[in-house]
Amino acid sequence: MIYNRSAAITYAHEWAYKRNPNYFDFSGIGGDCTNFVSQCLLAGGMEMNFRQIMGWYYRTIDDRSAAWSGVQFLYNFLIHNKETGPRAAEVPLEQIQPGDIIQLSFKENIFSHSLFVVDTGELPDMNNVLIATHSYDSDYRPLSTYEILEYRCLKVDD
Repeated sequence: MIYNRSAAITYAHEWAYKRNPNYFDFSGIGGDCTNFVSQCLLAGGMEMNFRQIMGWYYRTIDDRSAAWSGVQFLYNFLIHNKETGPRAAEVPLEQIQPGDIIQLSFKENIFSHSLFVVDTGELPDMNNVLIATHSYDSDYRPLSTYEILEYRCLKVDD
């Protein structure tokens, strides 16, 4: 399946400051950021992977994979997936493009926030990489506005 970055970005802009009623809002129980990123990937044409435990899917709040809404679980799925569903590789910030994902660490070695990239400059850097996200609802927010220890960039396979 080909990833439609434009469709994913359109979805991100539409839902950055509101919630799609087709999905549970995780804001009150740990954060909605990775759920939002997963929705963006799905809107871009990525197929769900219904493999129990290690898949990437959402049917209901009680029937979903950990990778759909958990930061580290999504990372593990994207990096290691060899089956149906999205895949990604960790890359330097300079290789990121709209439709990719950035995850943030506010505490040493713990990544706890997922961001969806909606725009970049010709040569991406901390000031011109713009994101959309939930939990700290934002759209077109520069990556440089976050006080973080680390970040990791996930380039989604097209």
